[in-house]
Amino acid sequence: MNTMTIQRRRILGALGAAPLAAATSFPAWSQGYPAKPIRIVVPLPPGSPPDVLARLVAERLQDAWKQPVVVDNRPGATGMIGMDAVAKSAPDGYTVGIMFLTHTVLPALFGKVPYDTGSDLAPVANLVWLYNVLVVPPAVPARSAKELVELARSQPGKLTYGSGGNGSPAHLIGESFRQLTKTEMLHVPFKGPNEAVQALLGGHVSAMFATTSVAVPLVNAGKLRAMAVTSPARLPALPSVPTMAESGVPGFDLKEWEGIVAPAGTPREIITKWNEELTRIMRLPQIRDKLTELGMEAAPANSPEQFTSLVHGELQRWTQFVKTTGLKTD
Repeated sequence: MNTMTIQRRRILGALGAAPLAAATSFPAWSQGYPAKPIRIVVPLPPGSPPDVLARLVAERLQDAWKQPVVVDNRPGATGMIGMDAVAKSAPDGYTVGIMFLTHTVLPALFGKVPYDTGSDLAPVANLVWLYNVLVVPPAVPARSAKELVELARSQPGKLTYGSGGNGSPAHLIGESFRQLTKTEMLHVPFKGPNEAVQALLGGHVSAMFATTSVAVPLVNAGKLRAMAVTSPARLPALPSVPTMAESGVPGFDLKEWEGIVAPAGTPREIITKWNEELTRIMRLPQIRDKLTELGMEAAPANSPEQFTSLVHGELQRWTQFVKTTGLKTD
């Protein structure tokens, strides 16, 4: 065998091995993930439901992956600032964010957001379902949702309902309630849910659809009166409070959700690793018990594809809702 033939075989052998090396190098790298601290971006302030959920998850991830997991609160613009930070982060699995219902209505409500909700983010897993409680301050004379509707109809445009901002869950639920009951109630947006609750406690707004974790302690303390819950069945934390259907508002089908998303382009192996670990965490009995205390319900195990389908379905749903109702920012 001459020298030229030997060299040719070596070159061909090297070229043949190149695709194999390329195919195996990434899985080897992914097996070493994570190798540095992880950041979970929360688009709302500390103490908000997404923040509480993020901290529960962060603690368990830190234990499992032996790397620091930092919760980074980026509130503002009804969650757009935080989600924009996630969308523009490096797609390497070291930055993820909490996405919730609001993010799927913002594009239709504002016309433009600084990122594309449907393509700039990679859904990883939906974690929880949340329900809300229709609450009023003690000064409001209504004792039930039915009486509140009657009061609103007798005084068109006089009663108000608060929310944590335009497009927030409390806004969407309040508007859905107003549409279904054919009442005229004025929406009053605040900078965040905490400010809205403080306004409610001060009697500056007439009602609010507060998250269960916020509403339950205030109702039990006598600071607010619960009218109805948005869940399909009565909540264990408020067994005497009827559902919307029991309160004479049939067809009320709206629940919040919160899940983890990564920047688009994050490697599939990393997305899968996150999904599997989140699924394990959400199945832990102590996590489920804690979520129940907070008025949350662990979502059934779901794949990245299933969460993607939920997000895209919600984008379509709320785009249609904004068009048919003429929902506007206040």
